[in-house]
Amino acid sequence: MELLVRREFFNAPFFLALEQGDYDARQLRYFALQYGHYSRNFPRILGAAISAMEPLSEWWVPLADNLWDEAGRGSSNRSHQALYQTFLFSIDPCLGDDLHHVPDAPMGSAVAEAIGTFLSFFRQATPMEAMAAVGLGSEFFAGQVMGRIGEGLRHPHYNAIRPLNLSFWTIHAEHDEPRHYALCRQVLIHYARPADLQVLWAVGSSIARSEAKMYQDLYQEMTGKGPLSDREDDLR
Repeated sequence: MELLVRREFFNAPFFLALEQGDYDARQLRYFALQYGHYSRNFPRILGAAISAMEPLSEWWVPLADNLWDEAGRGSSNRSHQALYQTFLFSIDPCLGDDLHHVPDAPMGSAVAEAIGTFLSFFRQATPMEAMAAVGLGSEFFAGQVMGRIGEGLRHPHYNAIRPLNLSFWTIHAEHDEPRHYALCRQVLIHYARPADLQVLWAVGSSIARSEAKMYQDLYQEMTGKGPLSDREDDLR
């Protein structure tokens, strides 16, 4: 999985361009808006995963703990949605939002496909497959990915107008994601038979590639090779 993440995430155009400071303000704004849609929908993904779990605490509690983090552990002003707003509005303080703090920008196909893949998978997944999807296919490397995004966003080019608030990325990379994976791992380590490991790898790698594809497709949209150029007026 480490090799897959290195190849299909960190060596792919989205991350290379981010780290080199290649994106302009419009492209960075588009990424922030689109990832906002992904982040806001992630609790739905966790809820769908919980619905596929065994009705035993050792199965559903790790995901419920993750979901509780999304909710700010009971404090609305500490929810991940509220935390993401601090990043989003440091990208563009003039972004309009509705009463639910949702920026007025359409969800692109890259994020929509990634969310749809997750939700469709959980409708027919076994408990072990569902845990593999969340644990190995996402949380295992989520801290690395979010940490790499946070580091990339520190590039002077992106902070020339105003400093970006990167708390969302830092907190996830250093605290939340490693703990979320550790909780999933407590279940996954019990499946050590070769047949089980084959299932864990097949599911985990498939879901990981789906997330990698989201970043690849976002890159296409951001660089004018996809829907971004068609919606430019909506994103000004």
